[in-house]
Amino acid sequence: MKKSAFLFLLPVFLISGCSKASKSHFKLWNDCESLNVLCEYVADVTNKGSNNYIPVEDRIVTFDMDGTFLGELYPTYFEYNILEYRVFDDPSYKDIAPDDVKETAQIIRDHARQGTAFPSDMDLRHAHAAAKAYSGMTISQFDTYVKEYAKKTPFGFEGMTYATSFYKPMLEVFSYLEKNDFTYYVVSGSDRFICRALVDSLGIAPNRVIGMDVQLKTSKQGDTEDYKYEMEVGEDVVRTDELIIKNVKTSKVKQIEQEIGKVPVLSFGNSSGDCAMHNLCMSNTKYKTETFMLVADDDVRDHADLAEGARREARWRAAGYHVVSMKNDFKTIYGDGVKKVDFQY
Repeated sequence: MKKSAFLFLLPVFLISGCSKASKSHFKLWNDCESLNVLCEYVADVTNKGSNNYIPVEDRIVTFDMDGTFLGELYPTYFEYNILEYRVFDDPSYKDIAPDDVKETAQIIRDHARQGTAFPSDMDLRHAHAAAKAYSGMTISQFDTYVKEYAKKTPFGFEGMTYATSFYKPMLEVFSYLEKNDFTYYVVSGSDRFICRALVDSLGIAPNRVIGMDVQLKTSKQGDTEDYKYEMEVGEDVVRTDELIIKNVKTSKVKQIEQEIGKVPVLSFGNSSGDCAMHNLCMSNTKYKTETFMLVADDDVRDHADLAEGARREARWRAAGYHVVSMKNDFKTIYGDGVKKVDFQY
């Protein structure tokens, strides 16, 4: 083969599916369309000879958390479960919880134990209740509180804790992107400080975590406005009961613009709360982009609603997102020794 012909074919070879090097990295994935798309994309945009080359500083990736790389089906979000615990089982709080916070926690308990549906405004209802439930805690105290609760075994599983309930194949995606000089951010609807506590073990820096936010103040500030108050040496930063933002849907877009300042080129999610974030990524006119949606379609290794999974898969494909099937694409979900069991309370 002439040298010129070889050079012409080289870019095609580099992006025609996962290379051997890429495949050797992904030990927990089956050979599947979603992984091939990701590998082809990364090979293309990191190749300086490609028209789609993206400079390192613009290789921005956004990941939702619950249901995208952290389990959410036992039987619902971690932040919902910990609120239920706070209200009904935490001896330091259960007798002083306000009535509206108790009502929200009861909705979560009824959903878990009786399968009742959440009200349509559950996102905001929970957000306001959670703001009240942890008000007065310092940031350090709340971090410790979350990490202690995360040592518990999740409802519906044996062999892991909340703290280790990561989708192991998705952790390979993190390390693969990092190896190829991408910077990834966690952009979640869950409380920012819950997210920080949970991903700390993964080495994800706090400044790469965006989530639901409550107003903060310092321990001696009282009702004085921030711009009028000068924090003293030794004061703590504490949580208040005032919700700032529930970080779902278009709120995610606003937060990405405000905190990252760049439009992502890759985006990973699993629910309608992530569509706006994906659509922002797809609106990037400067660079080639890809978006991925995980579908909970495995009712053997996880607690999946198969009918809902099928509905979501059809919707995501129609929207132009690539679908990651947890059943078909993952060799494992939570790793060896983890077993799905019936819910026990």
